[in-house]
This record gives sequence, structure tokens and C-alpha cells, in this order.
Amino acid sequence: MAATDPRKPVEVPGASPRNPGDEAPAGSPGTGENVCPACRGTGTVQGKPCVNCGGTGKVITGIGGA
Repeated sequence: MAATDPRKPVEVPGASPRNPGDEAPAGSPGTGENVCPACRGTGTVQGKPCVNCGGTGKVITGIGGA
């Protein structure tokens, strides 16, 4: 049995792909969309698609908590 790399995100069939700036898959409990800190929500950095958010301007981050 092959071991999986814990640093590599697990791909879930039918789920939207994760971007490097996402803390969790979309729809995970306790998460929500947030403005990408790298491009400040524009989706571009120096005229190119932002690699942190995949050009969407949004990342999935944890919300709430104490």
C-alpha cells in the first residue's frame, strides 16, 4: 500500500480545485470565502493571474473561532 503525501491536498471528485491560498476545500464547515491577500481581490498581480487564488480574487479561509 502506497503512502500519501500529507502536504499534497486530497482531490475530491466533483469538488472545485483548491488554490495555494485556500486553507480548506470550499464548503468545509467553519470556512468561507475571503479576499485574497496576495492580489487584494483583483485576481491579478503585475498583470498576470494571481497564483495564490487562481485568478479568482478569493481564497477559502477559516472563520469565527475563539
